[in-house]
Amino acid sequence: MRTTGQQKLLSALCHGSVFFSATLVSVGIPIVILLITDDWVIKDNAREALNFHINLYVYGILAGLLAVTVIGIPIAIVIGVGLLICSWLLPILAILKVIDRPDQPYRYPFILRLL
Repeated sequence: MRTTGQQKLLSALCHGSVFFSATLVSVGIPIVILLITDDWVIKDNAREALNFHINLYVYGILAGLLAVTVIGIPIAIVIGVGLLICSWLLPILAILKVIDRPDQPYRYPFILRLL
């Protein structure tokens, strides 16, 4: 079992990894933390961060596919702006929540939980 400080740090790092880049680095951090830790709260936060990343990629691909059609351009713009706002706002809320309550995993709203 990890201390509360380690739970806060590792959980916040999982959720904040989306800010590092849009490449494998941001996905790799929660995967590594998921593999090396034995604390269930940190593992749940890492899984939730990975699910959030996967959902962002899927929604981004869908917005890109919509943008190739003439009818879908306004819809793709709305989805793109929504993704941009959500990709910044929701991880900040997650970081604040795991710092406030390190013993409870954070759940992102409106995402598909694949892992």
